Amino acid sequence: MKMYILVRDDVPLGFAMVAVAHASLAGYLAYKDHPEVIEWLSGPFRKAVCKVGAEEFENSKAVPDHIVLTESALGGREVAIAFRPRAEWPRMFKSLHLYKVPPPFEGESLRAGGLNHVHLHS
Repeated sequence: MKMYILVRDDVPLGFAMVAVAHASLAGYLAYKDHPEVIEWLSGPFRKAVCKVGAEEFENSKAVPDHIVLTESALGGREVAIAFRPRAEWPRMFKSLHLYKVPPPFEGESLRAGGLNHVHLHS
């Protein structure tokens, strides 16, 4: 059982971090009464957070049971998608890349922006 959260690769890191937190909660709340989500809750709450391009982001919307998050501070742009936790996933999900951020260079810092208003669309 796993929840997938996809984040667009052109979303700044700070916005992406907060979008993932909101996506996790939104995905749970939207589908909390679904039998697979109830089963997911009894386990280790696995989540896979993946960084995707615009085409992968759009293509993934064809998979049912998802919530799209937008960010008003980025002009209402779609930033993340949370999918209902489930045991079986379409083949395309196996080729997605986990979201990884390289460590900053010495003397460099990661500045995180915050989300002002998150909007959910199903």
